[in-house]
Amino acid sequence: MTRRAKGDGGLSWDAGRERWVASATIAYDGRGKRIVRRGRGRTKTEAKNKLRQLLRDLEDGLVVADDGYTVAQAVEDWLTHGLSNRDPATQEVNRRLCERHVIPLLGARKLRDLKATEVDVWLRELSTTLSTRTLQAIRSCLNRSVKRAMARDRVRRNVVELTEPPTGQLGRPSKALSAQQADDVLIKTAVDRLHLYIVVSLLTGARTEELRALRWSHVHLEGQPTAVPPVPAYIEVWRSVRATGDTKTRRSRRTLALPSRCIDALRAQRAQQAADRLAAGPAWKESELVFTTGVGSEMDPANVRRDLRRALRLVPGLDPKDWTPRELRHSFVSLLSDAGVPVEMISQLVGHRGTSVTEIVYRHQIRPVIQTGAILMDELFGRAGDAR
Repeated sequence: MTRRAKGDGGLSWDAGRERWVASATIAYDGRGKRIVRRGRGRTKTEAKNKLRQLLRDLEDGLVVADDGYTVAQAVEDWLTHGLSNRDPATQEVNRRLCERHVIPLLGARKLRDLKATEVDVWLRELSTTLSTRTLQAIRSCLNRSVKRAMARDRVRRNVVELTEPPTGQLGRPSKALSAQQADDVLIKTAVDRLHLYIVVSLLTGARTEELRALRWSHVHLEGQPTAVPPVPAYIEVWRSVRATGDTKTRRSRRTLALPSRCIDALRAQRAQQAADRLAAGPAWKESELVFTTGVGSEMDPANVRRDLRRALRLVPGLDPKDWTPRELRHSFVSLLSDAGVPVEMISQLVGHRGTSVTEIVYRHQIRPVIQTGAILMDELFGRAGDAR
């Protein structure tokens, strides 16, 4: 038998851990002390294989000192540093998903030992209680965590990218108002405070986050009659309530002509806001926003959801609990589609970014003002005082 050269490492039994230990000297430090790497396993072969993996990682430039680096550590590193420049709400959502679904089930697993089959099993178990969209978000959290670890030489490859999220449970399906239901909503909610918001949302298709951030400086009720050709009344949908103030995507920035009902609603909203300002007195908070609370502050999603359901109680045949503000936008798309409007044009009006939403590549356009929606909504619903 050939004897190993001195310093070439060895194989020994660790009685305390009940593991075989394969070791090898990889270098010497400044004091001449050996730098040793070890692989442990239940059998001699397993220990040797782990040592060979460590040595291959060293040759590839991977950090081999973090053999105990876990999934939980990778996830926490991503949450702390990988999301540092994101909106606090986004950070909170991702942290909640990780702390609820990733860390408890996979966190203790050593990242280097994580297998694609384990990720498949993990996702399949989650799919019995979670929706497909939630599964996609959870897998994305793990995927981005491992990707960050790989970029920092903590692991050789990202096994999460080898998996696909399974189909989960059916979530709450989105709905849309029919033309008759939309007409009823426009008429029956007229006495409610949120009516003016409902009119603009339903007849322009703007996102609720865009309407809550709409400023009076972006509302042009007189249009530009002297322009060639004349420009009708319009709003500039250029902001949202996101931390940066930007719209959901760059393509969501758009300028929309206003249907006649929206022009009337926005004029009424200006008058309503003036009355609110007078009633609030010193408590009024000037924000320049079009849609506000009774004291001028920004409306949050809960405000709009609660007020919409209150308004919909006035509409026979609708269960308020079944409707959310975003479904006014879905109704806008549905009404245009039913009227035969090409999907490309609908994509422009609602600011969709691509084929995943409208099945057609979105063609960005801010000018000239997109008038199709206003024209069709006038044809469908006319002015508030028009005879039906």
